[in-house]
Amino acid sequence: MHMLHQKIILLTGGAAGIGWACAQAYAANGATVCIADKQAISPAQMAVLGSGHLYLPCDVSKETAVKEAIAQVINTYGRLDAIHNNAGITHPSKPLHDTTDEEWDLLFQVNLKSILYTVRHGIQHLTKTKGCILNTSSMVGDIGQDNHAAYVATKGGVNALTKAMALDYAPLGIRVNAISPAAVKTEALDAWSKAQPGHAAIQQYLDHLHPLGKMPEGDVIADTAVFLLSHAARFITGCIMPVSGGAELGYRTIL
Repeated sequence: MHMLHQKIILLTGGAAGIGWACAQAYAANGATVCIADKQAISPAQMAVLGSGHLYLPCDVSKETAVKEAIAQVINTYGRLDAIHNNAGITHPSKPLHDTTDEEWDLLFQVNLKSILYTVRHGIQHLTKTKGCILNTSSMVGDIGQDNHAAYVATKGGVNALTKAMALDYAPLGIRVNAISPAAVKTEALDAWSKAQPGHAAIQQYLDHLHPLGKMPEGDVIADTAVFLLSHAARFITGCIMPVSGGAELGYRTIL
């Protein structure tokens, strides 16, 4: 039997990058995937997942949009087994004093407050199914990163929030975990690296960041996400799971 057999999963930010890799892995493992993303997904792209999946146009920074998306999931399938809060933005790459109010607010609205919205409108449904929640974090939320202050702050917030939610919802039988990548080959990371001084050097750095090898594709994150949403992870909660190839380990010489 597939690890996510007949699970109904709401996945935010699933149109591209890590989210799309997770969508494919969830579908391959027997889940029905409901992708909430403001980026359009063509019928041809959705067909890659197979039949019966749902695309929900949704700006997760808007509470009404999130509420409507969850209502549509319930109206369509009658229940909700998991929420994967994956939607996120990385712009801008700046130190704190150069960050505008608008940039700060949008980062926190998309990366952190959207979790408030999905949980506020989804918790009653997860309680019925004793479901689970997965948040996409980042290694930078734990170890920091230069020239990326507001983004790092949002991911540190995701880590702390994951632990608080795990405690609050354990009595309901709901597990809450986060997944913490280092660098992954995505359109968003490519845009970030191109915005840095010395793009070629950044690319070389990213490829040498992980002791286990070159920068991975999103499938390595997706495989771990499948595990954390499955029965196999039934006694794991409040975990910030690194899927980083050892990027955060030790002092290393990177040539």
